[in-house]
Amino acid sequence: MFTYCQNDTSFSVDFGKGTLKSLIYKKIDILADEIPIFKICLMDKSGNHKVLTSDEATSFIENGNGATYGGFSENIEITIRVECDKKIKWYLNVKNNTDKLIEWVEYSNISLKPLVANGGIGKILYPYNEGAIIDDMEYRESSGWFSHREPSYPSHGSYSVFPNMICSQFLCYLFEGKGLYIGAHDEKRGLKQIDFYKTANGVAMQIRIYRGLDFGQDYTAEYPIVWQMFDGEWQDGADLYKKWFETHLPEGTKKVKENTVLPEWYKESPLVVSYPVRGVHDTDIMTPNALFPYENALSIIDEIAERTKSKILVLLMHWEGTAPWAPPYVWPPFGGEEMFFAFQKKLHERNHLLGVYCSGFGYTKKSNLVDYDNEKEYAEKGYESAMCASPAGKVELSNICRAQRSGYDICVASEKAKEILNKAYEPLFENNIDYVQILDQNHGGGQYFCYSRDHKHPPAPGTWMTENMQKFLENWNKKAGKTIFGCESAASEAFIPNLLFSDNRFELNWYIGKPVPLYAYLYHEYLHNFMGNQCACGLSNKEENLCYRMAYSFTAGDCITVVLMPDGNIFPNWGCHDFSYIPDKDKALEFISNMTKLYNEYAKTYLIDGKMIKPLAYECEKTYVTRARGGKIEVPKVLSTAWEKNGKSVQIFVNHTNSAVTVFFEGKKFEIPALSGVLKNR
Repeated sequence: MFTYCQNDTSFSVDFGKGTLKSLIYKKIDILADEIPIFKICLMDKSGNHKVLTSDEATSFIENGNGATYGGFSENIEITIRVECDKKIKWYLNVKNNTDKLIEWVEYSNISLKPLVANGGIGKILYPYNEGAIIDDMEYRESSGWFSHREPSYPSHGSYSVFPNMICSQFLCYLFEGKGLYIGAHDEKRGLKQIDFYKTANGVAMQIRIYRGLDFGQDYTAEYPIVWQMFDGEWQDGADLYKKWFETHLPEGTKKVKENTVLPEWYKESPLVVSYPVRGVHDTDIMTPNALFPYENALSIIDEIAERTKSKILVLLMHWEGTAPWAPPYVWPPFGGEEMFFAFQKKLHERNHLLGVYCSGFGYTKKSNLVDYDNEKEYAEKGYESAMCASPAGKVELSNICRAQRSGYDICVASEKAKEILNKAYEPLFENNIDYVQILDQNHGGGQYFCYSRDHKHPPAPGTWMTENMQKFLENWNKKAGKTIFGCESAASEAFIPNLLFSDNRFELNWYIGKPVPLYAYLYHEYLHNFMGNQCACGLSNKEENLCYRMAYSFTAGDCITVVLMPDGNIFPNWGCHDFSYIPDKDKALEFISNMTKLYNEYAKTYLIDGKMIKPLAYECEKTYVTRARGGKIEVPKVLSTAWEKNGKSVQIFVNHTNSAVTVFFEGKKFEIPALSGVLKNR
């Protein structure tokens, strides 16, 4: 038995059983179940998997702060150790005496007391889709795509994988004004599953490491998994990770104020106006709508710009001359280059911008929306050799956007893949388009799982994926000049230097819990994002909540987005098929106008290159929003975040409702008019 006790923290490990026995902070034991303290997964050359756990070992040798385990059903030896000072650091090594491959390892596994909605004490800070607080495991696990799932091939876009839908390498368990921080301090930002799942009596915290090893190769820990107890709320846990991040920045990461690559418009916080030029929604009949030809939209853009006094970034959907959402080939634009560039010129004359959505690193065999078929090219040019392969070496159909297309996931590490992708996407930045969401579907900038043995990468997912994508995107950044790239969901931290303006998907977190602006809290000094098209919004599209969502984005330091319908009205959110409720356009534009004024007159200096800090407490009336999955959630009528720059701090307050609201803050009270905001010194 190993026992550690320092200050208010103590824990003990029964190395003989291979489980944790207790974890106590300030007299509260947060341990729920004794679960295996480590797991590893072996893969044979046929692609079959076997998982081994600490409680399966038949022999062990304890060595003070660690132990070595043997006697497994496979000829391996596993050593785990824990180092304790102000932090608790875990390490794992595996001696692999088999001809199999160590696909992944998990260690420092711990089951904690249930979440508050399930009769327990805990909440989880989850770095998924830019940040969420989860307080109900039953609600999370019933969410379908967003429940706990084992990552596998072919990839799904919603896996809890870093760098992908997971933006940062840590989790926090929050309880009674305290917390447990669990972080992987990996400077290489290698592939991990960072997640949590139900146990018999609680919830297990999970960090699964995919190294990308070869058959017969040993596993040696290159960095610790760190535990640290803290007092406070989610921001205090995030501060522990931020401190590590800021001393271990990804190569090429620069603060906004120091980044000479950024165009001038980046600091103007443009209003993003997005819309399709074909059809009305994702899987509609793809005939031209009233916003095509492109210049048909200019009168609407002019109206919005005049009424909001905003610089506009037009972000087109269904603009591809091939087929909507059918990567990789997008060029030339629908209707031809002449029409497209004439529209861009007229936008630029108005001091506005043009951007386009693309669909990432997939290969479309056949579109389900229009007559577009690449099967002949795929076969004749041997493109199967460029695609992600399964553990058994087979290329299978992609899971990504199957309603729109049928095809495969491209492995960016393949030389043939690089040829395909360069041919497809280089025209976008060669023609000086202002913004390209180059990696829609590649959430966070991550690539898909590949086990191919013919691509000159290890035959399993791992750190090579991060390194390869960084090099690939860096090459494109150099070619693109002032064209800014982005992805679906904000850039996972490994790709912050490469994807500087992205489609923040915070609204998805309503399917599993409640969004919090964790991403901006950690990274806003280094890059900005925009509200995004709000696809698959986790709030009901049958009632007013658009201003609430815009207020959330503004207070997070993101650019506001509206999605236009072909008639010039505003979508509740992209992907909506039910138009029985349409947001009040006048109200939305009034709110945006007020936010633009607040930004330009007061908040700009903080929201350009300041950093988000923990807000001070305030009080105001509450209202409700309705989740798409049902159930009303109480939210404040005024949203607030705090910011710091050059030693001075302020707090921003935004009233997203139709009536004036009184706010009590720092012993004073003040009133915020409807659909408006104020900035207060702290």
